[in-house]
Amino acid sequence: MKANNKNTFWWMAAGTGALLAARAVRRKLNAYDFNGKVVLITGGSRGLGLVMARQLAQEGARLVLCARDKDELENARMELAGKGANVLVQKCDVTDQQQVQDVVTNVLNEFGPIDVLINNAGIIHAGPVTEMTVQEFDEAIKTHYWGPVHTILAVLPSMKARGEGRILNVSSIGGKISVPHLVPYSASKFALVGLSEGLRAELDKYNIIVTTATPGLIQTGSPRHAIVKGHHKEEYALFKLMDSSPLTSMSAEATAKKILDGLRHGDTQVTTTIPAKLGALLHGLSPSFVTSVFGLVNKVLPGEGGIGKERVRGYESESRLSQSGLTERTQKAAEKNNE
Repeated sequence: MKANNKNTFWWMAAGTGALLAARAVRRKLNAYDFNGKVVLITGGSRGLGLVMARQLAQEGARLVLCARDKDELENARMELAGKGANVLVQKCDVTDQQQVQDVVTNVLNEFGPIDVLINNAGIIHAGPVTEMTVQEFDEAIKTHYWGPVHTILAVLPSMKARGEGRILNVSSIGGKISVPHLVPYSASKFALVGLSEGLRAELDKYNIIVTTATPGLIQTGSPRHAIVKGHHKEEYALFKLMDSSPLTSMSAEATAKKILDGLRHGDTQVTTTIPAKLGALLHGLSPSFVTSVFGLVNKVLPGEGGIGKERVRGYESESRLSQSGLTERTQKAAEKNNE
């Protein structure tokens, strides 16, 4: 009897191994080829958007980068073109539907139809929710929700007519778990996750594959562009420390690779970093537990006061702690990624 049980176990193990191997082979054979594809990246002039552009350029993609800052776009274009990339840059505010439509029209005229859309443009507001105003919530929802709505609706007719396309919506783990002192950010990223998941279900019949990215903290150097309120120096220092620690964050390069692999294979969702994955798992099991833990965390975060409802950028909130060796990864990433 024991011998039969042992044989059964090994047969089951062998069968499982064969299934996993077959899945890996099928996944590789069905991988999307970015070579020669027109890829539009919003927020592509710096940070994660620029890192993804670098990696896609190495695979032969024809890149279109859009962002609000003309100088940052030109810096990105010069870098990528200098390495042989085929790249077009377009100044655009994704919260303005007409600007988005104009960009898509220009791309169709100069590059051809957009094969891949990557919605990456973002904005961060950090501070107690009691110091936030309608302005912060409005900016967040316009950027993280209406921006992707505008771009998706603009590229959808062409993708549908061709019977194929890929869309990547870069949300955040904050779009699955609402984080204290980042409420406008989290709320708007939740909206993007809902939009993205609904689109995946509906657009699949047109062979338009939608992938949602919910990454954890990324070492891009982006905190210096965050809008900070309340005790802004303390808020910024904590944000930058968390963003720099290898225990809580991942490099921009590793994050971009993981997200693009998810897009390549048509995955439903991609989550990075162990803390983000663990948080998502715990939240799925018990939202009340995670909320209670964050309630305790909130008690040790900087309270109201400081500059109150006034707004300053991260780079205006530097302190000895935020510029210490503990934040070296973020500082180096900012220099490297046009931040």
